[in-house]
Amino acid sequence: METVKLNEHSGLVNAIRHYSNPLTCVEEVASVKWPNGTPICPRCGSKKASFLKTRLMWKCRECKKQYSVKVGTIFEDSAVGLDKWLCAMWMLANCKNGVSSYEIGRALEVTQKTAWFMLHRIRYAMHHGTIDKMTGTVEADETFIGGKARNMHANKRAKKIHGRGPMGKEIVFGLLDRETGQVHTAHVPTRRKHDLQPIIREHVQPGAELHTDALESYDGLNEYTHKVVDHAEAYVQDNVHTNRLENFWSLLKRAIKGTYVSCRTVPSVQIP
Repeated sequence: METVKLNEHSGLVNAIRHYSNPLTCVEEVASVKWPNGTPICPRCGSKKASFLKTRLMWKCRECKKQYSVKVGTIFEDSAVGLDKWLCAMWMLANCKNGVSSYEIGRALEVTQKTAWFMLHRIRYAMHHGTIDKMTGTVEADETFIGGKARNMHANKRAKKIHGRGPMGKEIVFGLLDRETGQVHTAHVPTRRKHDLQPIIREHVQPGAELHTDALESYDGLNEYTHKVVDHAEAYVQDNVHTNRLENFWSLLKRAIKGTYVSCRTVPSVQIP
């Protein structure tokens, strides 16, 4: 089967038109599920199958069982069609400030509960779980996430704000690979060396070029080509900067403020 990719600059209307053809949806999901173009039976593992165009399914020539492209994916056990699934994925990937379940529900004509379920599965699929470490040029930076004191009720402000600046906010640390655009973030208790450097060593290949600001917590990363830009003097020095990661923080905070309104920290859970 031949897959036609949707132009990334197309609007939502074009995305809906593109995915209105069920065969197009199956072909695109199949191209991701089986990159080499050969479908594999989920029951016996055979690569010999016939495509049933009338049912948009495959029939295994070995075990004689039929299977769809949904088996073993986030779409499995869902009555929602692939046309709506793929449009929801397009919206989540293309809306710079994020997209809420209510917006997905209105645009795709599904209930808010269904849209919430879809977004959780899509976000799980988008989570990059590879063991490959970042190489090339990597930016490292941290930011503070939390509400502004002037927007809080007096009782809540007295409870959460006990000092100036970042007091009462959560610290998020991030790494950005300039070559791939991949970003890894982690919630950390402090900005001290023992909290930040283990994350860098876990996700960045030794020998990579590491760009940071002048925070002393980054001192001692001798296994990397460590370049520092002092933000008290400049934000860019000979292509040494953390501006791309700063842009990521800006998009994240605008998404929280404009789309999700608020967020809270929850205990980490293990997803099977």
